[in-house]
Amino acid sequence: MKISLARRTVAEFFGTAFLVAAVIGSGIMADRLSGANVGLALLENTIATGAALVALIVTFGPISGAHFNPVVTLMDGFERGLLWRETPFYMVGQTLGGITGAITAHLMFGLAPVSFSTHARTGQAQVFSEFVATFGLVCVIWGSSRLKPTAVPFAVGAYITAAYWFTASTSFANPAVTIGRCLSDTFAGIRPADVVWFVGAQLVGGFVATWLFRWLAPSIRGTEVLVPHDSH
Repeated sequence: MKISLARRTVAEFFGTAFLVAAVIGSGIMADRLSGANVGLALLENTIATGAALVALIVTFGPISGAHFNPVVTLMDGFERGLLWRETPFYMVGQTLGGITGAITAHLMFGLAPVSFSTHARTGQAQVFSEFVATFGLVCVIWGSSRLKPTAVPFAVGAYITAAYWFTASTSFANPAVTIGRCLSDTFAGIRPADVVWFVGAQLVGGFVATWLFRWLAPSIRGTEVLVPHDSH
C-alpha cells in the first residue's frame, strides 16, 4: 500500500517530537529525583530514552520507516530506500519535531518553552564520540535491517541505551535531537555553539558506516531503513 508523503512526514514529525520529549523530559525528572547523583540521573535518562525509542519505532515504522533522524534519512536516500525529492520533507519534519519535543517537555515540567542550553559539550573527545556513536547506530541499522528486520526496533533501542554509557558525549547521534536539546538548559542540554560540531561528526559517521556496508553487504543497497515502508 502506498502511503502518502504527507502522512509519512507527519509520522516523522511526531515520532521525533516524542523522542526528544522523552530525552529531555526524562532528564528533567531524573535530575529532580536523583539528589544530585549524576550517575543515577543518567541511568534513569538512558532507560527512558531506550524504551521510548523501541516503542516509537514499532509504532511509526510501518508508516514512515521510523527514521526520526536526518542522518538516517540521508543514508536511506543514498541507498535508494527513499526518493531524493522526499528527503527534505522528512528532514524538515524531523527537525520541527525535535524543536516541538523540547518545548513540550518544558511545558510538562512548568518551564519556559525555550531556554538555550549552557551545558558545554566541546572538545575533540566529545566530537569524536559523536562520530563513533552515529557510525555505530547506522551500522546497527544497516546490518539488522538486512538480516532480521523484525529485530530492528530492539537493536536500535539497545544500541542507543548502551551508547549513552560508552561514549563521552552520551550519544546524541541525531541532528534533530541535537537541535532540540540545544533549546533546553536542563540535564540533557547542549550549548548552541557546540551543535555544529556534533552535527558535522554525526554526518561523517553516517556516511562512513554506509560506505562500509556497501562493501560488507552490497545487497543491502536499495533496501529500506528500519521498518519497511512504501516510499514509491
